[in-house]
Amino acid sequence: MTDSLDDGAPTHEALTDDELMGLAIAEARAAADREPADVPIGAVVLGADGQVLAAAGNRREADEDPTAHAEILALRAAARATGRWNLTGATLVVTLEPCTMCAGAIVLSRIRRVVVGAMDPKAGAAGSLYDLVREPRLNHRVELTTGVRGEECGDLLRDFFRARRTR
Repeated sequence: MTDSLDDGAPTHEALTDDELMGLAIAEARAAADREPADVPIGAVVLGADGQVLAAAGNRREADEDPTAHAEILALRAAARATGRWNLTGATLVVTLEPCTMCAGAIVLSRIRRVVVGAMDPKAGAAGSLYDLVREPRLNHRVELTTGVRGEECGDLLRDFFRARRTR
């Protein structure tokens, strides 16, 4: 299902949003399984050519860094991989609707499209509480697809917090 570029790097042009979300879910699960455990949120950045540039899960606890959200880490790694801060044409796939910090970074990095799993009505900034990624007063707007494997992504978070409360 995955094609290869001439250099042998895998591409995911043929993968559906559902399959791409599976990659982000794997990153989210890895974040929760790590010690110290982090909130299970995962993100994947694909270049305009469909090649996976970067993937990350939350690392706030592991790095003791309030900015170590999955999206921020994946955007930073994608910028390093391309040698550019400007990720025009790239797609970000993330298990939970981005917060205001992450939505701002998405707009500033010029991501073309964001695919979201679960929406976050308490802190989401991509359509729920705010809609920074499509704010008409900003100089860049993002194409947004929501609800991809949303129930599964939401269950991952609910199960994580339920387990923490019972400890």
